[in-house]
Amino acid sequence: MRVLVSRVKEANVKVDGEVKGSCKNGLLILSCFTEGDIEEDLKYLAKKCVNLRIFDDEDGTMNKSILDTNGEILSISQFTLYADAKKGNRPSYIKALRGEESKKLYEDFNEMLKSYIHTETGIFGADMQISAIHDGPVNIIIDSK
Repeated sequence: MRVLVSRVKEANVKVDGEVKGSCKNGLLILSCFTEGDIEEDLKYLAKKCVNLRIFDDEDGTMNKSILDTNGEILSISQFTLYADAKKGNRPSYIKALRGEESKKLYEDFNEMLKSYIHTETGIFGADMQISAIHDGPVNIIIDSK
């Protein structure tokens, strides 16, 4: 499993022009799954995301987590995080898990995030348009393995 965690002032996701999920002063999390991902991977990354100390404290040092700031999360599934562009100009997505297995992992991951803090989501497999005002910017890629 791989996530891209972005600190944002606000973010939203639209499907067919309608907002399906949003967050303010929090995290935009893009997630992708691969063969062999299990519940422990989801637990590890959910806990890691909500405990990342990437929000400023009173001294302007990134020393607080989203749990400390009472922010929100917008979680989006994005299979392109496992893109391999080493050969040629067309990325390969063969490492990205697809179908019902990936959808189940995404839903389970979101439930884990929701157990910590308010989390909204996109729609798995939909053509989504994401808008975000990045804060910093702060973007961190984390793998479960």
